[in-house]
Amino acid sequence: MIFIKNLADIKEILNESELINKFKSRTINPMEAYGQILLIAMPAFFVLVLFEKFWGIWKGNDTVPLNDMIASLSSGITNVTKDVLGLSIAVISYGWLFEKFSFLQIEATWLVYVIAFFALDFAGYWTHRIAHEYNIFWNNHIVHHSSEEFNLACALRQSISSIVKIFAIFLIPAAILGVPPQVIAVVAPLHLFAQFWYHTRHIGKMGFLEKIIVTPSHHRVHHAINPEYLDKNYGQIFIFWDKWFGTYQEEKDEIPAVYGVTRPVQTWNPIKINFMHLWLLIKDAWRAEKWSDKLKIWFMPLGWRPADVAKKYPVSKIEDVYHFDKYNPFLTKGMLIWSFAQLITLLLLLSYLFGNLAAIGAPGIFYYGGFVFLTVYAYTELMDRNPNAWAWEALKMVYAMYFVVTSGDWFGLNKFLPGSVYIFVGYLVVSALFSVWFSLRKENLQFGNPSIPLK
Repeated sequence: MIFIKNLADIKEILNESELINKFKSRTINPMEAYGQILLIAMPAFFVLVLFEKFWGIWKGNDTVPLNDMIASLSSGITNVTKDVLGLSIAVISYGWLFEKFSFLQIEATWLVYVIAFFALDFAGYWTHRIAHEYNIFWNNHIVHHSSEEFNLACALRQSISSIVKIFAIFLIPAAILGVPPQVIAVVAPLHLFAQFWYHTRHIGKMGFLEKIIVTPSHHRVHHAINPEYLDKNYGQIFIFWDKWFGTYQEEKDEIPAVYGVTRPVQTWNPIKINFMHLWLLIKDAWRAEKWSDKLKIWFMPLGWRPADVAKKYPVSKIEDVYHFDKYNPFLTKGMLIWSFAQLITLLLLLSYLFGNLAAIGAPGIFYYGGFVFLTVYAYTELMDRNPNAWAWEALKMVYAMYFVVTSGDWFGLNKFLPGSVYIFVGYLVVSALFSVWFSLRKENLQFGNPSIPLK
């Protein structure tokens, strides 16, 4: 039996643990480590999202429509898949900054971890603010604001389009102070996960904490499109950055928050949402008559468009935030249940990927990632009532069957669980048949009352 008396004992135990020894011997790379973390984080977030829904039903205030929840969780799936597979490029890394700019060599004490947390939050404030203020960066953030609801699920709407990252640039002060890269690596996931809880309408104002940390009240303001609330409260953990830099706005009872984006995305498909603003910028730059407009559109304030283009090619925009129809294509109960079943199936398949990254190896993990993206695209197109959604489902089936036929397995799944490849093939066939059925049923190609969210 081990008795833990202080932090030094915990550190000694961790140093002797099998997991730490694997890290020291580099038998676990960062990709695998992140995958292992997500194997715990994903079910935890999913349970909390479901808890919020059932809590809302119990209280008579369900803020988590099922269609919106499926879309949000699907967006989270695409984001974590992209991150685990390392599909991004950092303009500059913190390790390089530390090597070039650090004037001090300090030990990783608890105080250093606290400093790192504040440094990350300072960097987070500015990258968040820049994403809201300049056209070119909004594309990386639009998906997070695309839900016309506000709930824990929408916290998981995270970008897959942020291929190039500038976050580390704002960590130069931490590098100068000598905060070790390994400290940043530990604190960064904690800082990220700590931003989940305040995406809810079920927690009111929190007294004195409103002056220190970002609360649900503060973040409701941030997600709102009311003129009084627009582009406020960029803080991620601490709210005082907003108060210091002039972007703070208190939530007011007489101004109920309305959520979404002023140019509604009008789709449940997170992959489309991730690139729609970029596509608009590309089209506007191409159509602009002046070369100066073609160049400056990228760096102008969010929403700016060349005058000639805006006149000739108007874009739908919400003028009155209190009177507009929420996006809500009609879905039968059967189709909602089927979409939810697709989500659960994909979460199980994704868990297998994250737990077996080393065994699958490259390029297999990237082929697997392609299947994940195809699956999300196919069933969210079906949720959008796209009559051609069946074609995406067919493409998914052909894509997956190619690997099954050529290898006799699905990336080692049958070795992991004997007989599972037959279940997987059965799923592909059933999924394709259901997709054709739902796509071609004409009575479903209509819209319900968009102003009433489906529960």
